[in-house]
Amino acid sequence: MARVLGEAAVAARRTDTFLGERYRRIARRRGKKKAIVAIGRSILVIVWHLLSEPEARYHDLGADFYDNRIGPERKKRTHVRQLEALGYKVTLEPAA
Repeated sequence: MARVLGEAAVAARRTDTFLGERYRRIARRRGKKKAIVAIGRSILVIVWHLLSEPEARYHDLGADFYDNRIGPERKKRTHVRQLEALGYKVTLEPAA
């Protein structure tokens, strides 16, 4: 079963879905092999939930899930703090 989940994870990494984006995020930080195992586990959890609850339906969260999860205000504050930590004085003006 591990081999099948690994193959499914390798196939999912090329897609423009939540699992594909999750693979790319994990692979950047931890490496490709660990990302494949993590995505395989995610697929296994999804399949288990679908099989254990007959009325459950799969809804893909989308490739932009992580981008939309953090609001623009929070993202702005984070970038300003990072620049100030590097020794810059930051002044923000709205774009014209």
